[in-house]
Amino acid sequence: MFKHILVPTDGSELSQEAAKRAIGFAKEIGAQVTAFYAKPEYPITYYGEGALIDPTTPEKFAELAEQQAKEFLAGVAELAQAQGVTCKTVAVTSDVPYEAIIATAQDSGCDLIFMASHGRRGISGLLLGSETNKVLTHSTIPVLVYR
Repeated sequence: MFKHILVPTDGSELSQEAAKRAIGFAKEIGAQVTAFYAKPEYPITYYGEGALIDPTTPEKFAELAEQQAKEFLAGVAELAQAQGVTCKTVAVTSDVPYEAIIATAQDSGCDLIFMASHGRRGISGLLLGSETNKVLTHSTIPVLVYR
């Protein structure tokens, strides 16, 4: 059965609920978890002749992203600790979260990815896309989707 579960989070209420369920599942089957967060890249916006318009420096942006990652991952780690489930945390910088999720699952030796789905359908699902759907489409590792 599954021994190592990757639990991606984006800090949303739904992903926190999925993390609770993943940890409960991990406890039941005796698995460990790796909590994962994809930090966004610094948003570079150009106008006109390449002028950068952004009040935040790349360093400050990276600092804020790291702080957010620690906060989100600490929440998952605390849930795991309370259940007696071994948990490590991983945060990487990527503007393509689904690729980072799959790469981290492979690099960490995970045999299951347990993630939330926001359930977007129709036009909003098409326009916004779904990281969960992209993981489902591209991963060779099994994916359990919590809705």
